[in-house]
Amino acid sequence: MNLLEQQLHYPFGETLPDTGKTMEIAPGVLWIRMGLPFALNHINLWLLEDELETSQGKVHGWTVVDCGIASDATRDAWEILFGDLNNHLRGLPIIRALATHCHPDHIGLADWLCSRWNVQLWMTAGEYAFARMMSASLPGADGTAMFPHFRKHGLVDSGMQEQIQERKTHYTRLVPTVPTAYHRMQEGLDVIINQRHWQVITGFGHSPEHASLYCAELNILISGDMLLPRISTNVSVFAIEPEANPVQQYMDSLQKYLPLPEDVLILPSHGKPFKGLHTRVQQLQDHHAERLEEVKVACAIPQSAMDIVPIMFRRPLDSHQLTFAIGEALAHLHKLWYDGVLRREMGEDGVLRFAVK
Repeated sequence: MNLLEQQLHYPFGETLPDTGKTMEIAPGVLWIRMGLPFALNHINLWLLEDELETSQGKVHGWTVVDCGIASDATRDAWEILFGDLNNHLRGLPIIRALATHCHPDHIGLADWLCSRWNVQLWMTAGEYAFARMMSASLPGADGTAMFPHFRKHGLVDSGMQEQIQERKTHYTRLVPTVPTAYHRMQEGLDVIINQRHWQVITGFGHSPEHASLYCAELNILISGDMLLPRISTNVSVFAIEPEANPVQQYMDSLQKYLPLPEDVLILPSHGKPFKGLHTRVQQLQDHHAERLEEVKVACAIPQSAMDIVPIMFRRPLDSHQLTFAIGEALAHLHKLWYDGVLRREMGEDGVLRFAVK
């Protein structure tokens, strides 16, 4: 455990739920952990005991928060839970699916789950629209824009371009379909789960309209990817929004959590449940401030986003990590550029570089 982690409190210690099993962490709140085939090798999913009014009357069951990627391994893990319903899910069905945002590990199996249990998907409009657009592989979102975007920001090495070739179909492989209809969540409209109010807190920078959920009665925050205990969530500039300023959006979004209690139990999508909300927000603000200062110092000499990658990421990167690393390096350059600290110029080689004014 590093120094930053030691400043946080982990109520469940090293205890983790096994794949295909649930772990109760609060009354009517179950923790599921599914595997991922990346360096970040897991995602936490949550089951909330619920009751919904339907045309057939009240239905008692579970609301699923996030779904895992579309893979045989994830489907098999869900089937273990469903196959022994009385043991793992107390004999109760899935009655609603809720996705915090559009990234594959959160929405990949949403269509499968919704179809299997004949339930609705709940999301914010921004996240649902992005998921539909990316899954449909519309022009500009189909991976073809990725190469000219990264080329313009310094990825000129043909070997490295070849390394990220498989990323063109990354989203459609992990999110083959998205439900054709959804129920909209939005900030200011609480989600009622088992007669408890869950406040929707939207966040930006990591994804278009990320939804976290806070229940004052339980003093629980389902933070999605906005607050993670060990790592900072990715904030990147990608081809579909090439002039974005996600670092600023993310840092602004972190302020929205500060009115919540310091001892709120935070249920993150990656890592272990923890307490220490205000401490973690300050750690994340400090982390980005330090990265911005590193980038500013480097830009005493003109730098492309690709030039900044080894400064921000001092370790070997696989193809999955490389695309996010370039996007995040560019995000920090953009923050400084929008703040008027850096200027940018297109070189004769067609690469954009940033330098201190």
